[in-house]
Amino acid sequence: MMTSLGSNSSNVTLATCLAVGVVAGTSVLIYFLWSKKHHRLVTLLNPDVKYALPLIEKEEISHDSRRFRFGLPTESHTLGLPIGQHVYLSAHIDGKLVVRPYTPVSSDEDHGFVDLIVKVYFRNVHPKFPDGGKMSQHLDNMKIGDKIDFRGPSGLLVYNGRGEFAIKPNKKQAQVLKHATRVGLIAGGTVVDLCYPFLNHNSVINDKSYNHIDMGMNGYYLYTRSLKLIPGYPTLEKNGCLRITPMLQLIRAVLKDSGDKTQLHLLFANQTEQDILLRQELELLNDQHPERFRLHYTLDRPPTENWSYSRGFINIDMLFDHMPKPDDEETLILLCGPPPMIDFACLPSLDKLGHSKQRIFVY
Repeated sequence: MMTSLGSNSSNVTLATCLAVGVVAGTSVLIYFLWSKKHHRLVTLLNPDVKYALPLIEKEEISHDSRRFRFGLPTESHTLGLPIGQHVYLSAHIDGKLVVRPYTPVSSDEDHGFVDLIVKVYFRNVHPKFPDGGKMSQHLDNMKIGDKIDFRGPSGLLVYNGRGEFAIKPNKKQAQVLKHATRVGLIAGGTVVDLCYPFLNHNSVINDKSYNHIDMGMNGYYLYTRSLKLIPGYPTLEKNGCLRITPMLQLIRAVLKDSGDKTQLHLLFANQTEQDILLRQELELLNDQHPERFRLHYTLDRPPTENWSYSRGFINIDMLFDHMPKPDDEETLILLCGPPPMIDFACLPSLDKLGHSKQRIFVY
């Protein structure tokens, strides 16, 4: 009888030890997974420091566009780029430092690499830009293993998720939180593709403060009647090559979160149907999330047949039809495109439609 009691006691002790061990082991595993998630390795630790990253893959997307994949320090690293932010790439080209901003198409859910999609501006293609784009050609000429400097994060807008945007009016001012349930996205193609029509726009021609407009590799310039030069319009690559990538970055972030009920409306302007980059992914997202993401195109030179979208340059009617209605509490409009398109077509039309300046952000 005494032996039986001792045996039972030993069994209880053993079972207790096993239970404690399982609980302890589970706790350690949970802590490890939590620690790994919340103590991830980030590449861009300091926005003022340059990080040299190697080219590890290059893919031809179209005749003049490429996907460049750069390796991060380890396969466990993420880039560390908030949604809405961009990076700067810098390189010495022909003896001069060239710096250009780009928005990656990869995200911080990707480990070990960062992807850029870049439109290459080749030499002797456009008469106004005989030298082409310095950075895009440099990237296109890079070989696997070559390195280029990344710096960031940079930018005035951060998307915190669930319709919350943190926006700086300028670099010196603090972030202002803005909430939106409906977000209008207006993306223009490239500087060369879309600037010419607006350089002849009535708002420029009839403005007596301007004498003429010149275009060159130093950018678009407006000359006043006194011949004083006013810079401010971009070089061929100044604001990055693909105006759709900041929009795609946001669209992906919203749609991957089933709890994010933000409605997105994208109007994407290009010259030709062949110029619509990332079209397959955009249309797939539109098909998968028809209630949350609305997609519309407009082309300057559309095909003669089988084109069901808009034709011509962005105008007030397109914005009325394809942007969310003005609302100072619920609607936010984000724009990314060549300044002439933004300044002479989009902003005046948005103003006439009743969208307040406080609810408009230009990348």
